[in-house]
Amino acid sequence: MLIQTKAIVLHTLKYNDTSLIAHCYTEALGKQSFLLKGILSARKGGIRKAYFLPMTQLEIQFQHKNKGGLNFLKEVKILHPYQQLYTDIKKNALVLFLSEIIYKSLKEEETNPLLYEFLENAFLWLDSNEDIANFHLLFLLKLSQFLGFYPHLDQENGPYFNLESGCFTSSTPLEKHIKGNSAQLLKELLGMNFAGIKRPKINQHTRRELLEAMVNYFELHLLGFSKPKSLSILHDVFD
Repeated sequence: MLIQTKAIVLHTLKYNDTSLIAHCYTEALGKQSFLLKGILSARKGGIRKAYFLPMTQLEIQFQHKNKGGLNFLKEVKILHPYQQLYTDIKKNALVLFLSEIIYKSLKEEETNPLLYEFLENAFLWLDSNEDIANFHLLFLLKLSQFLGFYPHLDQENGPYFNLESGCFTSSTPLEKHIKGNSAQLLKELLGMNFAGIKRPKINQHTRRELLEAMVNYFELHLLGFSKPKSLSILHDVFD
C-alpha cells in the first residue's frame, strides 16, 4: 500500500558502507523503519543524508509492508527547515537527548495523531525561542501524558513525589521519590505550556536533580527503557 504522510526522524543507524536505517515517527502509521540504500555514497540529487538528522520534519511517500520490516522511501522532502536546531549547541544537545528518549519510548506502529502534533509543535517552538533551559523538563512531563503515566495531584498534595506511583504524598514514600526543591519544581511545571518556561527560575543543581528523576521515572514506567547515552552530553552543555 502506498502511503504519503508527515514523519519525524528519531534515529539512524549505519547499515553498511553506503546505507542507513532510519527510524521515524509518522503521523499515519506511528513508528516506522526505512532502509536508505546508497545514501552515504557521493551523488547528486535524490534522497540526502542531511534529511535524516534527529527530529527533522519530513513529508514522505513509501510502500508500506503490512507484515513489518524495513520500508523503502520513494519521495522525501523537508517540511519545516529549522533555523537554529542544529547550529545552536544547547538546542542541538536537547535534540540529541530528546530524540533518544522518544525513540526508546515509542513502540512500533502505535499511531497517535495528537502525539505527532505535540512533537511537531514542540520542536518548532524550540527552534524559534531562546529561553530554553527548562524545555526538556516540561517536554518530558508532557510526553509522559501521551505514554500514560503523567504525574497527578490527588487530594493528598504533599511535599514528596513517589516516582513509582506518580503521586505526591505527605509522608516519605518507601519507594524511589523526590522531595524539596525538585518536587516543588515538578508541581510548578504541571499544567504549564512552553510559553511559561521562562519561569520558574531554576538553579543548575535543581534542574539536574529533577532531570535525573524524570529519566528514572521513565525507566520505572516503560518496559525496556534505559537511560539515554546522550544524558551526559546534556549535563555538560547545561552545567
